[in-house]
Amino acid sequence: MHAQELKHAISSGLLSFPVTDFDAEGNFRPDTYAERLEWLAPYGASALFAAGGTGEFFSLTPQEYGPIIHTAVETCRGKVPIIAGAGGATRSAIAYAQEAERLGAQGVLLLPHYLTEASQEGLAAHIEAVCRSVSFGVIVYNRGVCRLNAETLLKLADRCPNLIGFKDGIGDIDLMTTIRRKLGDRFSYLGGLPTAELFAAPYKAMGVPVYSSAVFNFIPKTAMEFYRAVAADDQATIGRLLDDFFLPYLEIRNRKQGYAVSIIKAGARLVGHDAGPVRAPLSELSEEECAMLDQLIKKMGAQ
Repeated sequence: MHAQELKHAISSGLLSFPVTDFDAEGNFRPDTYAERLEWLAPYGASALFAAGGTGEFFSLTPQEYGPIIHTAVETCRGKVPIIAGAGGATRSAIAYAQEAERLGAQGVLLLPHYLTEASQEGLAAHIEAVCRSVSFGVIVYNRGVCRLNAETLLKLADRCPNLIGFKDGIGDIDLMTTIRRKLGDRFSYLGGLPTAELFAAPYKAMGVPVYSSAVFNFIPKTAMEFYRAVAADDQATIGRLLDDFFLPYLEIRNRKQGYAVSIIKAGARLVGHDAGPVRAPLSELSEEECAMLDQLIKKMGAQ
């Protein structure tokens, strides 16, 4: 898929991050991962992010990365585009991106580099190096230590034709509005805050109508219903789903750091699509929290 084709593909519709399947010892399980993707693919997501944030990219080894992307690409071929996670130090991010391209992914989501703060010039050099190392589309994730401003993105847009997407995980309204107004249609813009549904309507008002849904992993019908309600400005449905599910869900998610991923795996297990445990340093939900989540899921009906 050409970079501009990917840009078009992710400019509308709902995106999602499948969780990565591990066995009881924490090893990757390609069989159940493939089954998960086969289950999710028909529900209508515009693209799926393999080995992304919800897929625990940060805990994967380089040796595991290839099999995960290979499984995703082969399982979803002809069904839904696969965008691979890539990140870490510049040379590591380049290696991940090149491996994803070799395996047939349609693009990469460039996750933040590791640990250290960096200047705008340093961030630009890092992103440009990754973009120049591949020919397919790159989406940059504005989150954590990767906080780009509009001026830096304007320079990158000129230098990197295959930088086609900007995903925001910071939630700075002034910054997002400035970027959207100054860059115009140069990028496809994605909402990327944890539990993005809570911010979907205000982001749409800023010109960012697309977001990635983590809860698509266990309530795909509800996730699509919410997306369609936001797209149609159906305030009654938005309000009902926020009150019945997303706000009480947020109360569980916010109980501990790292639960934004852990709660997704718990939800998948509760609906019969167990992805195994999360890896340290993440921790599992308690039995009480799982019971609370189970009640919320049951309110949403069969998925």
